Amino acid sequence: MKPQFWFSGTWLALSACIGLAACTKQPQETETSKAPQVATALPDTEMNPRLGEYIKTLASDEFQGRAPATKGEEVTVAYLSEQFKRIGLKPVNGDSYIQPVQLVRIDPVAVSSMTFTGEKAPAEFKYREQMFTWTTRVTELSEVKESDMVFVGYGIVAPEYQWNDYAGLDVKGKTVVMFVNDPGFATKDPALFTGNNMTYYGRWTYKFEEAARQGAAMALIIHETEAASYGWHVVAGGSATKFDLINPNKNADRDAVDGWVTTEAANTLFATIGEDIESMRKKALSKGFAPIPLGIKASVSVKSNVQELTSANVAGYIEGSERPDEAVLYMAHWDHLGVDFSNPKNKVFNGAQDNASGTGGLIALAEYFAAQPKPKRSVLFVAVTAEERGLLGSAWYAKNPLFPLDKTVAGINMDVMNVYGPMKDMVVVGHGSSELEDILKKHTEQQGRYVAPEANGAGGHYYRSDHFNLAKVGVPMLYAKGGEDSVEHGKEWGLAQREAFNTCCYHKVEDEFSDAWDLRGAQQDLFLYYRTGRELADSNTWPNWYEGKEFKAARDASRANAK
Repeated sequence: MKPQFWFSGTWLALSACIGLAACTKQPQETETSKAPQVATALPDTEMNPRLGEYIKTLASDEFQGRAPATKGEEVTVAYLSEQFKRIGLKPVNGDSYIQPVQLVRIDPVAVSSMTFTGEKAPAEFKYREQMFTWTTRVTELSEVKESDMVFVGYGIVAPEYQWNDYAGLDVKGKTVVMFVNDPGFATKDPALFTGNNMTYYGRWTYKFEEAARQGAAMALIIHETEAASYGWHVVAGGSATKFDLINPNKNADRDAVDGWVTTEAANTLFATIGEDIESMRKKALSKGFAPIPLGIKASVSVKSNVQELTSANVAGYIEGSERPDEAVLYMAHWDHLGVDFSNPKNKVFNGAQDNASGTGGLIALAEYFAAQPKPKRSVLFVAVTAEERGLLGSAWYAKNPLFPLDKTVAGINMDVMNVYGPMKDMVVVGHGSSELEDILKKHTEQQGRYVAPEANGAGGHYYRSDHFNLAKVGVPMLYAKGGEDSVEHGKEWGLAQREAFNTCCYHKVEDEFSDAWDLRGAQQDLFLYYRTGRELADSNTWPNWYEGKEFKAARDASRANAK
């Protein structure tokens, strides 16, 4: 490990380039970056001088945007396997680093309008205009006919919050209608769920899962821009193609149809019983809430082309010296969006920040770990597929773990690393979730930095990357990254860099590698990932979720089974 340089708590600016990663052009000074620069070196800015090389390679045109089940995947998986072998990681599948992942691609070719019957039935809802529906069943035709519609509030069953919107209700074969997000967001009451910060129960994915568990035929979520944190165009304006995992029952246990309706469409539905969105929200938030039949029936059909695919997670591990059956997990997704053949000038979605940066970081971290004394527990490095298609590679791993879940100590996910230089803050997405944050905080402060929560907790970003699938099954997962409070240029400058990326490059062909990136901040973050995981790997500790978190019950059950 490189020695840390720290004098009187003062940050020092690095004077020499660190390989390809740190040979960067410095951004021009702005009005917010004129604080005096008093020193010449920052701590922990050189974990692995090849970090930039790894990112640049993965983001090159040769990798064709790294889409699953394409030539780009073949090149990517071969490269990752080659790097893991060179580093000396142990393979997970005989002499192979590949964990096959079975996917299905579902392309809707014909979606009907949604029609209604009943005494006060409204006019039909047009696809993409008033509603947007799909199916995840592996079938060419999935339809709902004359299904009774019932309003189920927020569609939540949350024992830890003493909340059950389905209490006493049989919804088998029915269509359930519900609000997005959760009651805490609606009321801004910090004592209700987690107040303005979204819980898992507020995510649309949970609501469809719960509706299926309850036996519903169709589940419809009411779109509200603020509560969803994105507009209707995000829901209904893009590709209708869905990717999913393949289960032995061809996903027959899912709702026949899932979807969204606009705010205006929901008001039309509620008008059939003399109500509107605001009056129904009051009912949904009341202590005595009971599901409300709407007195109408809904019908819709989805015809699809179905294609089964095989993709791959790539994994290798360092075997623990004392407790090799217990593992600390590091994860990053290798996939991106592939190639846009309709674009004559720039066809490749290189995905340099999202997520060649995290995958390159995974390689760099594994290489550093392998050069250190052996940890007492095993340390597993997994590059997962199909994150951009719905977190599918990590979902597959959660169902088919390489180390049993009750032997998985904890995990760290790396998704879009900091390429803008050293930051004072380390942002924890889903702040206040697990005891991993206590370990991270200690090591962050030793770097002279501070831990900060994400700016928009209401957006539910903790539930939008791969760590979430492990969290769902109880494994404490940390998702943290360098923030916006730039050491050299200030917070306003750092925020401007993030906003510029979101505007110009996120999920666009413009997300390309730049030699002007300043990867010193990414290197610092890698040291924090290393020290947090290393502490766990050399200890007997089994971190847990904080009391009251929605994943704690699963962790408690897992640990009880392990004893």
